[in-house]
Amino acid sequence: MTEAQAGGARRALFVAAILGGSFLLFLIQPMVARMALPRLGGAPAVWNSAMLVYQALLLVGYGYAHWLGRFRVRTQASVHLGVLAFAALWLPIGLGTMQVPAGAEPALWVPWLLVAAIGPLFLAISAQAPLLQRWYAVASHGRDPYALYAASNIGSFGGLLAYPLLVEPLLRLRSQSWLWTIGYALVALLVLACASRLPKGEALPASRTDRSATVARDWVRWIVLALVPSGLMLATTTFLTTDIVAVPLLWVLPLGLYLLSFPVAFRSSALLDDLLARCVPLVLLLFGATLVAGDSRLAYFNALIGLVLLFAVAVACHARLYALRPPPERLTGFYLAMAVGGALGGVFAGLLAPILFDWTYEYPLLILAAGLLIPQRALTGELAQLWASRYRLSVGLALSAAVVAIVIVALHVQLLGPIQIQLGFVAVAVIGLVTIGARWPFAVALAGGLFLFGGYTAIETSLSGARTRSYFGVYTVSDQPDQRRLAHGTTVHGVQLKGARAARPTTYYQAGSGVGQAMLAAPALYGPSTRVGVVGLGTGTLACYARPGQAWRFFEIDPAVVHLARDSGKFSFLRLCAPQARISVGDARLRLSELPATSLDLLALDAFSSDAVPMHLMTAEAFATYGRVLAPEGVLLVHISNRFLALAPVVAGAAKAGGWQGLRLVHVPSALERQDEGAVSDWIALSRSPRVLAALKARDGEWRPLVGQPGFTGWTDDHASLVPVLRLFRPAGED
Repeated sequence: MTEAQAGGARRALFVAAILGGSFLLFLIQPMVARMALPRLGGAPAVWNSAMLVYQALLLVGYGYAHWLGRFRVRTQASVHLGVLAFAALWLPIGLGTMQVPAGAEPALWVPWLLVAAIGPLFLAISAQAPLLQRWYAVASHGRDPYALYAASNIGSFGGLLAYPLLVEPLLRLRSQSWLWTIGYALVALLVLACASRLPKGEALPASRTDRSATVARDWVRWIVLALVPSGLMLATTTFLTTDIVAVPLLWVLPLGLYLLSFPVAFRSSALLDDLLARCVPLVLLLFGATLVAGDSRLAYFNALIGLVLLFAVAVACHARLYALRPPPERLTGFYLAMAVGGALGGVFAGLLAPILFDWTYEYPLLILAAGLLIPQRALTGELAQLWASRYRLSVGLALSAAVVAIVIVALHVQLLGPIQIQLGFVAVAVIGLVTIGARWPFAVALAGGLFLFGGYTAIETSLSGARTRSYFGVYTVSDQPDQRRLAHGTTVHGVQLKGARAARPTTYYQAGSGVGQAMLAAPALYGPSTRVGVVGLGTGTLACYARPGQAWRFFEIDPAVVHLARDSGKFSFLRLCAPQARISVGDARLRLSELPATSLDLLALDAFSSDAVPMHLMTAEAFATYGRVLAPEGVLLVHISNRFLALAPVVAGAAKAGGWQGLRLVHVPSALERQDEGAVSDWIALSRSPRVLAALKARDGEWRPLVGQPGFTGWTDDHASLVPVLRLFRPAGED
C-alpha cells in the first residue's frame, strides 16, 4: 500500500469513528426524552433541567478530552478505551425502575435520573470528536485535523433526521435501545482501530508558551462566535413555531441547518470568505427586519427567509471560527471554548429569554450581535476606499445620525399611515448598504431597520401589558370593540365576547360542538352533582357549561395560562361561571394519576397548543389513566382539531386497546354561530357505556362511529411517531 493509500485509509477510519459517535449522540437525546416523558411529564421545569444536564455532560466531555491532551496519545487512547468499556455497563439504555416521587423538585430529580441513566455513555461519546481529531493530527504527522469536524456535524445531522423519520416510526423504544447498543459497540471498535494507528514513540506534548492574555483573548472570541449562532438557532425555532407558523417537526430544520453550517464553514476557501463578507450583511439588513415584522399573511415565506438568515449567520460565524483556529496542539481547548459558547447561547435563548422578555426579543438581539461579529467587505471599490480613508469616522457618525433622524421622523408621522414606516425603512436600508464594511455604522443602520420594521410595534405591545411569555410560548391578549382574544403566536386559544354575551362559549366549544353537546347532556346522564375534569385551561371557556352543584377541576401545565384566565382580570369565564373550580397546575397525566379511581364523570382532553401534540397524553397508557379516573359510565371527550395532523387514528387505536367505544363529530358552525366566533371543531367521545353514547347520538344525529385506520394500532409509551399521522403524507380525504 502506498503512503497516499495508507493516508486515505487512515483518514477514512477516523472519519467513520467521528461520524458514528456524533450520530449516536443525536440519537440518544430524543430517545431518552421519549423514555422519560411518561414518567416526568412535560412541565418546563423538567425539560429545562434536562437541557442543562445535556449541556453540562457535553461540557464535561469536552473538558475531559481537553484534560487528556496533556498525556501521550497512546496513553489518551488507553484511558479513553477504558472509559468506553466502563460506560458500556450502562447498556442497553433505559431508565430502570426509578420513579420520581409526587411533588419532587425537578431541578434535583431530573438531573439525577438522566445522569444515572446515560451520564457515562453521553460523556464518553461526546468527547470523541475533539479527541479523535487530536489523534488524527498526530497519526498523520501534522495534517490539518479541523476538516474532520465536518464528519462530526454530518453525523449529528444524520442522527437528527434519522430519529423522527426512521428510528421512531419503525422501532419500539426497547428496540431503539438495542440498536443504539449495537452502534455503540461498532463505534468502540472503530476507536480501537484508530488507537492502533497511533505512533508508539511519541514524546510528551510540549508545554505551551502562549501568553495568558493571548489565550484569554482567543477564548473570548471563540466563545462569542459560537454563542451567537447557537442562540440564534434556538431563537429562530421559537420565533418560527410561535410567531410565524406552527408546523410539527419544524424544529428539525433550524437545528439541521445549524449543523450543516459547520461542514460548509470548516474549510479554506477565499471565494467563500469573500462571498460571506459581502452577502451576509446584506441578508441581515434586508431579511432580519422583514422577519421581525412577522406578517402572518406570508407565514411560509417568512419561515423560509428565517431559515436562510440562520444558515447565513451560522456559516459566517463558523467560518470566522475556522479562520481563528489554533494549531492542532490547542485543538481540544478550541472545541471546549466552542462548547462553552454553544451552551451559553442555549442558556440565553432557551432558559433566560423566557424569563427576561415577554416576546422573542432574543431574536433581533442576536441578529444585531451577528451584525457586529461577522466579517464585512464593502460592496464596491469606492466604498472600500471611503471606509479606509481618514474620513471614515466623520462619515460614519454622519450616517449614524441620519439613521437616528429617519427613525424619529418616521415614528413621529406614523399616524399618517404605515407607508411612512416603510419609506423610513427603505431609507435606513439604503444607508445600511453604504455602511457595509464599517462595522459600527452598519450596526446602527441594522438596529434602525429592526426597530422600524417590527421592533417598535413589539415594544409598544410589551409596554401595553398585553403580552405574557412562559417556557411554552408567547401569549398575546388583543382587544376589539365586541370581543377579547388570546393568541399563542399565530394560534387563537380563546375568544370572549363582551357585554351580555360574555358567558357564551365560543370557538371550538360552542353548544353545537362535540364537547358542548356532552356538557349539556351531563346533568341528565350523571345528575346534578356531575364531576367534570378539563385538561387544558385556555381562557376558561368550557367553565361556562358549569351548573350549580357540579364539581369542576381544570388541569393546566402552564402557570402563565392560569394567571391569564383567572388572576389577570382579562378573561372572566371562570369568575362568571365556575368561581369554585379547582385548578391543578402541572402535567395532566401525572396529576390525573394522583386522583382516586372513578373520581370524574366527564373528562375533556384539550391540551394541544399551536398544533403541538403532547404525545404522552395520547398513548394507550395515558388513556388507561383516563379510564381509571372516570366512572364506569363516564365519558372522555378528545379534541383533535388540527391543521397538520390526522389524530383520529391515534384515538381510535387507544380506544380499541382500552375497550372503549367511540363517536366522532365534526361541527361546522352556522352563520349565526360564526357571529359568536364559532369555529369548525372535531371532537371524539369515548365511553365504555353504550347508553352514554346513545344519549349523545340522540341529541345530534351528526355523531358518527369512530373508525380506525387499518394497520395503525395507535400510540403507546413504547412506540409513537408523528410521521404516520402527518396530513402531508396522507391521501386527500383520508383521516
